[in-house]
Amino acid sequence: MTETADSAGSASVPAEAPNMGYILAIAIVATIGGFLFGYDSGVINGTVDGLQTAFNSEEIGTGWNVASMLLGCAVGALIAGRAADIFGRRTLLVVAAVFFIVSAFGSGIAGGSTEFVIYRLLGGLAVGAASVMAPAYISEIAPASIRGRLATIQQIAIIAGLFFSFLSNYLLAQTAGGSTVEFWLGFETWRWMFWMELLPAVIFLIALFTIPESPRFLVFKKKTEQATGVLSKLFGPVSAKRKVGEIEASLADDHQPSLRDLISPITKKIRPIVWVGIGLASFQQLVGINIIFYYGAVLWQAAGFTESDALLTNVLSGALSIGSVVVALLVIDKLGRKPMLIIGSIGMAITLGLCAFAFSTGELIEGSLSLSDNMALLALVAANVYVMFFNFSWGPVMWVMLGEMFPNQIRGSGLAVAGLFQWGTNFLISITFLSLLGSIGLAGAYGIYTVFAVISIWFVIKMVRETRGKELEDMEG
Repeated sequence: MTETADSAGSASVPAEAPNMGYILAIAIVATIGGFLFGYDSGVINGTVDGLQTAFNSEEIGTGWNVASMLLGCAVGALIAGRAADIFGRRTLLVVAAVFFIVSAFGSGIAGGSTEFVIYRLLGGLAVGAASVMAPAYISEIAPASIRGRLATIQQIAIIAGLFFSFLSNYLLAQTAGGSTVEFWLGFETWRWMFWMELLPAVIFLIALFTIPESPRFLVFKKKTEQATGVLSKLFGPVSAKRKVGEIEASLADDHQPSLRDLISPITKKIRPIVWVGIGLASFQQLVGINIIFYYGAVLWQAAGFTESDALLTNVLSGALSIGSVVVALLVIDKLGRKPMLIIGSIGMAITLGLCAFAFSTGELIEGSLSLSDNMALLALVAANVYVMFFNFSWGPVMWVMLGEMFPNQIRGSGLAVAGLFQWGTNFLISITFLSLLGSIGLAGAYGIYTVFAVISIWFVIKMVRETRGKELEDMEG
């Protein structure tokens, strides 16, 4: 056991070891929200044909049915960041869990497009809230030395949710004979794809009542005794007392955190760190990753794959994604956030360019893109390597950085604005994909995503600062 100076610098006290078992358990509960985030985002992938058949929708209508959730995500992220500063991080996650349950049931039972969109919007509110609150909550209970690894568990949970939604969709479609075929109790298979989410959503709701509120939020609310109690369980009583003092020192004396804190009192302009957060959030989507997650079945069918093969390819992408995030988890607190973003951007730019090239060689035959065997293989390999680069870098690192890069005073507000841009950009990319597919084709769409991947290299090098190993109280705005 080592010795360390106390807050007054006048004596030495034994350094306390964090209660890692308790911290890990809390992080795992919080990341169930990430699993539902991934499942709710990915389940739509296998239901597109069912939605078109059930609701008689054309390309634009189907694009709206698929992307409508993302508007809810944008609103949910914006509201959650501020609401979490008022009601608490855990409270917002509880509300999100309830919305996940209602959305999963309602999306499957919906009898029309409007009803379906309403339930998907509710799911979007839940996803948006969970997307910003889970990494923020984890960052606020984790030691700086392993914060990146614990926050990366969130991305593993997201990808696991995507993977299990793809796997569930595939197994249900295989068992029933197709996504539009009637299955159990006379309901079509695509409806059961949504209902499979109910089990983890209920587990999430129950588990949330076993974890504490964020100690930093408790300090915000002047609940010092409660905050000290939580921090004592996490880090020990001596460290808890010191940490409460550090958190209090990092907050403004005259007011509680609010959106106006995003404007520098010196320059009267939006703080540079906010623009960095917006850039990170936007570029994560502008590289087109969710086209594979939301429209993977459509994409691969457009490239000549059967529905069954396309759904199976989604399962492969999900498995590779999990492996990539596990690698990221092992190195993020050693290699650092910024180097991983640069590696990811370079890798994505190359692989997206290869996809665009492969798709540009195809011919349209009866409305479907036909690729040679070699080009189809190139597209498949490049797309999956692209997914691996993304999930090694921008997938987990963006959420890790958003959860830790903002000073305590503006963390909730900064996450709200960054989350709004992240989901707004996600919506823009998703709602335009089918139109791009019909106008400039897969090659043109992937060419656009390649350009954004190249620009993201410059953005990271010039604008992003490393946060590895820094205490949250030391973050600069």
